[in-house]
Amino acid sequence: MLGDDEDVFDSVTWESPSAPVYEDHAAAPSGPGFRQSTVDSGDPHEPKWEGYLVTAVKDPLKELAETKDAYVSYLVTARTNLPIFSTPNPSSRRRFQDFVFLRDHLVRDFPACVVPALPDKHRLEYITGDRFSPEFMERRRLDLHRFLQRISRHPTLQRSTLIRAFFESTEWHVYMHQHVAHPPSAEPSPSIIDNISDTLLNAFSRVKKPDERFLDMREGVDKFEDGLNHTERLYTRIRNRTSDGNPESGEDLTADYHDLAVAVQGLGFLESGITDPLNHFSNTLLEFSALLRHNTHTTTDPLLSHLHSLLTYSHANRAVLKLRDQKQLDFEELSEYLSGVTAERDRLAAVISGHAGSTGLGLGAYLKDRVDALRGADDDRSRVEKMRKLDGKIKELQDAVTTAHETSDAFSEETLREQIIFQRAKEAEMKEMLGNFADGQIEFYKAAMEEWDRIIPIIQRIRVDI
Repeated sequence: MLGDDEDVFDSVTWESPSAPVYEDHAAAPSGPGFRQSTVDSGDPHEPKWEGYLVTAVKDPLKELAETKDAYVSYLVTARTNLPIFSTPNPSSRRRFQDFVFLRDHLVRDFPACVVPALPDKHRLEYITGDRFSPEFMERRRLDLHRFLQRISRHPTLQRSTLIRAFFESTEWHVYMHQHVAHPPSAEPSPSIIDNISDTLLNAFSRVKKPDERFLDMREGVDKFEDGLNHTERLYTRIRNRTSDGNPESGEDLTADYHDLAVAVQGLGFLESGITDPLNHFSNTLLEFSALLRHNTHTTTDPLLSHLHSLLTYSHANRAVLKLRDQKQLDFEELSEYLSGVTAERDRLAAVISGHAGSTGLGLGAYLKDRVDALRGADDDRSRVEKMRKLDGKIKELQDAVTTAHETSDAFSEETLREQIIFQRAKEAEMKEMLGNFADGQIEFYKAAMEEWDRIIPIIQRIRVDI
């Protein structure tokens, strides 16, 4: 896969443009996904950038409160130098359904692009509790922010008219109806491919001549997703054992520290000479328990959320690779179908010319001739008419095969570019995710050391007579 022989993080700086959501950036962004250079590098698969687009999702607000139609809107803002935008700082308020429309139509308008997925409305975290609670709205805001950030890092999607309208339009609902009625690319007209039975082109067929480049990419995707799944399972277990919120499970470490603090405090009442030091020690245990819980909510939970989000992003990339295989499969199956029709036409020509035995078409052709004879369809006039229809089908199939070949090649080239874009976006996100996790762990252990450093001198002052 791309970049297998080198450190995938080498090209990414820690000072990536993934700053806190509510922070405005004064300087132009840099790093993967925010390149502004339009210089031709000579590589046909190198993405072409026209500028940068930095997006943010802020300020979730409950609209139509106290009514059955209540919903949450989010302030979406951007900062850009792309010429397609009419202002360098567009902003608007959008609800979740608007994000769904945006994503669905980007997938339809740009089938060769890796369009990130939206947060799943049916995950357990989203169906428990109040959907208007601050915790729920903040989590969804973060997921939507990450969704727009991935789109802004894509050199094709960031320049789409749909993205411009999403940030700028004051009549978004009107624009949505117009976009549905008049999509930017014309709907493809029914072709011969659509008329071939589903038994010919089906989801269970395999590419007969696979491209090694895409086999390597698929293998890389498999390894990446396996790693994400394993890491997510591991940290889910760590989270549950640290702070699962269920003391009865016996695996809640924060609850264990709390219980230990209560026990030490009770011991202090019995030992009158060291009551004060034991109370201090009990308070330290309570503080450490609170630190563990805080670390879970501010570091481990965001890590798990980002891991799952990266996994869905990788699924979108896998879908593009699968669609590329389908384009190649269309070409291969059409070519095989054309060969069969051409062989049938040649068989009929041989029968009419009286040289059926010398055509080398085999026993199958002979048996078909006998069946046609039994049906009364062996006269030359019916054969000539059938040949005429086959000639028309062959011409149609030849055009379809040429189109399918060109489509397959073009889709393959675009897929190669998409893999470069996805790799860079993935590297930037991995660096951001691991950096945030490391910062959270450092903050936790520093605070824990301060708590224990304060209690050590108090414990050391205890004098025990032997």
